[in-house]
Amino acid sequence: MPVVTIMAPLPGTFYRSPSPGEPVFKSEGDTVAVGDTVGLIEVMKSFTPVVAEEAGILKAFHVENEDAVMAGQPLLDLDA
Repeated sequence: MPVVTIMAPLPGTFYRSPSPGEPVFKSEGDTVAVGDTVGLIEVMKSFTPVVAEEAGILKAFHVENEDAVMAGQPLLDLDA
């Protein structure tokens, strides 16, 4: 299976769940469909969803919850 890397669309803070105390959008081993939200990036209290453009199995995250990220930085890998 080819590996597809989802990159950060903009700089900010990466979140794996919609809000504190809520379950994460996706975990390693989960099936990801096209259009699924896999995280959020927050910039100045504005939240932008990170959406999968390809389907696959979530292989690994490159960043932790609440890590600062830069535009174009790898966020996670999918086995497509």
